[in-house]
Amino acid sequence: MSVPARVRARAAWLRAELHEHAYRYYVLDAPTISDAEYDRLLRELRDLEAQYPELVTPDSPTQRVGAPPAAAFAPVRHRAPMLSLANAFDDAELEAWARRVRTALGEAPVAFVCELKIDGAAVSLTYVDGVFVRGATRGDGEQGEDVTANLRTIRSIPLRLRGAAPPLVEVRGEVYLPRSAFEATNADREARGEPRFANPRNAAAGSLRQLDPQVTAARPLDIFVYGLGAAEGLALASHWETLAWLRAAGFRTSPHARRCTSLEEVKAFVRHWTAARATLDYDTDGVVVKVDATAQQAELGTTAQAPRWAIAYKFPAEQAVTRLVDITVSVGRTGALTPTAVLEPVRVSGVTVTSATLHNEDEVRRKDVRIGDWVVVQRAGEVIPEVVRPLPERRTGAERVFVMPDRCPVCQTPVERPEDEAVTRCPNLACPAQLHLRLVHFASRDAMNIEGLGEKLIAQLLDRGLVRDPADLYQLTAADLLTLDRMGEKLAANLLEAIAASKRTTLARLLYALGIRHVGAHVAERLAEQFGTLQALADAPFEAIRDTPGIGPTIAGSVHSFFRQEVNRRLLDRLLAAGVAPEAPQAAPAPGPLAGTQVVFTGTLARWTRSQAEALARAAGATTTDSVTKKTTYVVAGASPGSKLEKARRLGVRVLTEDEFARLVGA
Repeated sequence: MSVPARVRARAAWLRAELHEHAYRYYVLDAPTISDAEYDRLLRELRDLEAQYPELVTPDSPTQRVGAPPAAAFAPVRHRAPMLSLANAFDDAELEAWARRVRTALGEAPVAFVCELKIDGAAVSLTYVDGVFVRGATRGDGEQGEDVTANLRTIRSIPLRLRGAAPPLVEVRGEVYLPRSAFEATNADREARGEPRFANPRNAAAGSLRQLDPQVTAARPLDIFVYGLGAAEGLALASHWETLAWLRAAGFRTSPHARRCTSLEEVKAFVRHWTAARATLDYDTDGVVVKVDATAQQAELGTTAQAPRWAIAYKFPAEQAVTRLVDITVSVGRTGALTPTAVLEPVRVSGVTVTSATLHNEDEVRRKDVRIGDWVVVQRAGEVIPEVVRPLPERRTGAERVFVMPDRCPVCQTPVERPEDEAVTRCPNLACPAQLHLRLVHFASRDAMNIEGLGEKLIAQLLDRGLVRDPADLYQLTAADLLTLDRMGEKLAANLLEAIAASKRTTLARLLYALGIRHVGAHVAERLAEQFGTLQALADAPFEAIRDTPGIGPTIAGSVHSFFRQEVNRRLLDRLLAAGVAPEAPQAAPAPGPLAGTQVVFTGTLARWTRSQAEALARAAGATTTDSVTKKTTYVVAGASPGSKLEKARRLGVRVLTEDEFARLVGA
């Protein structure tokens, strides 16, 4: 059925009108029609598209929500890398960065642009001929996940650019959940018996990774955009000009961005927002300072991880005072007993805090924290609540000293604390608390990456006796899953598909998933590279594991002990029999300038974070370790290097400055 010309014209007018009103409402915050009138226009367009499906376009306002749930997220390779930022934690570090910039640029005047650093989830939005075609998470900076359907639900993301559009442009931004929406979302989750989100950033990231866009649409996410990735047909002379172009194209940019012509203006901006950030309805953990001129940015260039022309000045942690009403003890997946402070609710950095970790018994003693104390709390890194110190001058004598229980609070097994450790542990591997968290860890994204298998679902599987260890996951059937609450046939099929897909994994991921004490993702990579197969590692003597670069006796002892326990051997046999097939590590790249060397970093680095510097060293062929030994080739020393530098000098190990290291790796 052909579409009458008048209907086609009406649909085009409705699309344009709805785009304009959405821009005025969600970006400019200056609506010119009522919500009821907007809804009437949207209904008219939806009715026309239902009658004439050929009228539907990718940028139609009716297409914000409507995609069916996905089985998984497809990978997306960014056309231009989404680099991280180096950090400055005080004026001295900011000044050091500015000196490096001025030294590299010579006598040319330098202007800066300051923007608030939004604490959310970074995304890339791709537009082709002005139409939004793909949205992706940052991922590892090179490759993210396709979350286009979810990003379409965010009303402040234009589906079509305003004005003349370039053939291709990648727009970079930060998706966030406003504080007010975060509180409302948590209240709603609590009322439905669901766990609360820890903070707005986690809520935003989790909402973006929902397989069903309807779930994302129910959460009022928003976005600020801050720059461009790859672009064709755009010639912008400065970052300030880029922000102006983004606003004209229909995007929300930070209304508080400021162009500064001196470092003193930058410092004034930082001081103002350090004090004023609590007035905002969204979390910000710092100020991003960028060299403004595009030509100067190109001259400064980037390292492997971050641009040299930008830095993130991180705000100091905000503190508050409240009463510590109790200290409870939780059991982790490795059996560690962790004391947690139960607090009278207090607002810190825009979030209501009701609990904070106390780490271990020794930490409680060191800080002399008592039940009933008034305490100073802060959110470390603007995320994790912690008790900074008690206020002994406010004690009344009714406070109580904390005593670590002598039995596991979950399974009542007598606890143990090795002489050389600060952590008290439950030795019972069948402890329900450990089993639940071990399974959550096993299924997590950086481990076996079983999409859709979360804490609540695992709790149901345990409660109903369907799983007792990770291998049981691979024996689940659709009939098993359909006995669970809120489990339909489609969801069960998706979960079984995700479990089956996890069988094809890497050796490093499997080692990390097993939850061996002291074996994080990085250690797992080193073990996988050294031994190549699961059998080779399982059969390796203690000495061979210990001599693996970057391992040492403590980790080696834990790994060796794990593979000598019969219960763990049986678990591995069952996993392999179920079809779990860990791939051997890929062949090493061609030798780099540091091939065959061992590098240790010490002190505070000015140009990179520790992890960025280690990545550069490994990319150049080196092995990075945490301790200085006779096998160490180089020690790279930053500010306040400490005992590692002294040991390097005693052993005759060559010490490098950051600049010397940069020349070696070509950074």
